Amino acid sequence: MKVILTQDVKGRGQEGDVIDVARGFAVNFLMPRKIAIEATSGNIKQLEARMGNIKKRESVRRGDAESIAAAVEGKKVIVTAKAGDGGKLYGSITSAMIADAVSEQLGVEVDRRKLDVHAHIKTLGEHEVQLNVYYDVKANLTVKVVADGTVEAPVEEPVVEVVEIVEVEESPVAEEAEEAAEDVDERE
Repeated sequence: MKVILTQDVKGRGQEGDVIDVARGFAVNFLMPRKIAIEATSGNIKQLEARMGNIKKRESVRRGDAESIAAAVEGKKVIVTAKAGDGGKLYGSITSAMIADAVSEQLGVEVDRRKLDVHAHIKTLGEHEVQLNVYYDVKANLTVKVVADGTVEAPVEEPVVEVVEIVEVEESPVAEEAEEAAEDVDERE
């Protein structure tokens, strides 16, 4: 069945393309979601009239994609993570973490699904990541993974001894006992 795409469909085509798909795919998936319309002669004429607008949108999208790629190309982004001995991470660096770091450090919003992390990042160091901004617009960036903080032994606070000096109030009985002890010393 021939359909006209009203949106970009990954792996199938771009907006305005006339493609041939299975009837079930068109009727059960594309048409209910308004991703495509049937390619009748009337719809094809309407498509030809709209092609100017489609081309303008395409050029704007491509320009935005190229500006994002230029802002990210060759840059280094630092991501912190908890690491153990030997530089191994507790877990891995996800594309969402990289996207957050790019937006925070470079000021460029990128979709995490467009980041191509070649393998799981599970070690400290520098790793190459590709950003698929648009169909054929790509940018490479370096992700530097550093330890979140070194694990240090807890610092013990020095023990300060507090010595209280307590003055004992002398009672009259104690004074009399001292005087008696002095008298006995004098007699001897």
